[in-house]
Amino acid sequence: MIFAWLAAVVVGFPVAVLASQRVVRHAKVMAAQSRIPKFVVGVSLLAVGTDLPEIANSIIASLADQGDINVGDSLGSTATQVTLVLGLMPFLGGAMMVKRGGGTVKTAWLTAAALALGAALMSDGFIARTDALILISAWLLGSIYLWRRVPQVRQLEFELDGLPRSYHVVGTLVALLFVAGGAALAVAGIIGLAETLGIPGFLISFFGASIGTSLPELIVDVSALKSGEPELAVGDAVGSSFVDATLSIGSGPLIAPTAITAGFAIQGALLAMVAVAIVALLFSRVRRHDRRTGALLIIVYAAFYLVLL
Repeated sequence: MIFAWLAAVVVGFPVAVLASQRVVRHAKVMAAQSRIPKFVVGVSLLAVGTDLPEIANSIIASLADQGDINVGDSLGSTATQVTLVLGLMPFLGGAMMVKRGGGTVKTAWLTAAALALGAALMSDGFIARTDALILISAWLLGSIYLWRRVPQVRQLEFELDGLPRSYHVVGTLVALLFVAGGAALAVAGIIGLAETLGIPGFLISFFGASIGTSLPELIVDVSALKSGEPELAVGDAVGSSFVDATLSIGSGPLIAPTAITAGFAIQGALLAMVAVAIVALLFSRVRRHDRRTGALLIIVYAAFYLVLL
């Protein structure tokens, strides 16, 4: 059965990730066809485009009363993106110049504050609807702040392809079904692995599921790097972490409040907060992100295993 549960995770997350990309493509076209303000569409698409798999996982896990899987994946993704993903960029896409104290640093400190808020809300071992609303409100307010203060957040392309809106509506709904199905399959696999191996679901999600849901960011960011857009690459990785720390954690409990293991949640949030703070300090002091700074971030990621396992 171990291989069956593992296969469910390995198949489920890629399906959710690929389907989420289709959702964003259809949504971009519908946005161009509608009169919805670009600000609203932009903030929504940026969140959905990078974190739909985590959000789907949050909802499915919460409905299954598996709060640790939601929190583990969301916090694990936050930590993975600012350490492993950022750390691998110079090795896969080459060294890059970064702006000291730029939008990346602002986003990183905002994410650290959100993680501290999340740790406080989860300290009682339960994520209530009120807690979820606070986290989602933090995402909304933070998004407004970043939209106004960080130029690259505004860079969203709207495109038309000549196909009717009904085609894109149906396409979006079908893709969302695949996202939900993939997330449900992956969550079932994580639950099965946790029960079979006797490993807490939080740890499997923090280290395993988070890598699966963070790979798309790595691919997109390396592509941006090779296209000569280092600020967008770094900004996307850190920006996705902010969404994970707020909207992703809160989405599921807003629908189905759930119990969690407070010790794991607080420890995971604090570790992610330290990682984000290291990134903020690093990018406020250096002008070049190369293999040396990349190796440092990878070492920070490896340290998570020593602390949590």
